[in-house]
Amino acid sequence: MSLRRKLAEHGFESNDDYEHALRCLFAQDDGGLRVLHVDGEAGRRKTAFAHALGRALDYPHVLYHDFSDAEPAPIALPVVLEDGTPGPAEPPLSAFERTMTEACAYSEAEPVMLILDQLQAAPFAEHVRLYRFACEREWRNAAGAVMANPRHFLLVLISEQPLYHSLAKRAFRVWTDALRAWQDYRPEDYGLGRQAQPLFDALGRAFQALGAAPTPSEFGRLLDDLLHRVGSEEQLRQSLFGRMESIDRARLYGPELLAPLRAVLAESERLLGAEHVELRGEG
Repeated sequence: MSLRRKLAEHGFESNDDYEHALRCLFAQDDGGLRVLHVDGEAGRRKTAFAHALGRALDYPHVLYHDFSDAEPAPIALPVVLEDGTPGPAEPPLSAFERTMTEACAYSEAEPVMLILDQLQAAPFAEHVRLYRFACEREWRNAAGAVMANPRHFLLVLISEQPLYHSLAKRAFRVWTDALRAWQDYRPEDYGLGRQAQPLFDALGRAFQALGAAPTPSEFGRLLDDLLHRVGSEEQLRQSLFGRMESIDRARLYGPELLAPLRAVLAESERLLGAEHVELRGEG
């Protein structure tokens, strides 16, 4: 099964192919840790990609920390000295420090993906520490030092601002955005014969005019609407807007879309008039 399909099964559907990027990332062998920088426009699509990637690659451990999450004030823990007398209270480790320690511990025996989200909200000192960690594989905090196994550890960084330069140079960057590349869908992929090709061509021209690119399941649901329920330009507009996650509604209702939409309807009517069409169900 392709990586694109496995990502879709775990909630991240895209027309982009990330297999080459991951081959390059996992080919890295310089003694440090593999670091993946998930870049893209602002939004949660980057986070969805990172989580889906961990599941698609069958990582037994996917740990996550969001630097923008508010953390309650730490409560100092009582300390008892060796002679039984109370010592100065010590604050507990932060959620970030606990996650880092846990990820390193897991990596001793099994693959682990650590996702650090909203990195722009972290103090710059943490960016520097992460750079050193990526190079040296050792993480130090008040509890001591732990080592990450480079064979098992994948560090994933997400930030709404550019990464610290040295840290960015350590990472392989991928782009995940809702503005997706157009895929050349074929009638046979959806249980149709060659006579449906003019309809697919008309849809391609409409998507180009719209500046949008549906994913495979979006295209399948839209095609099902078109062949079984759509009977007017307004209904086609509603199906386009309803089925596609990323679409410019103002552009959809603009005058430049009128001719492409009419061409789609004309080809749909021609196909439906030629024979009874039963669209293979899409999951």
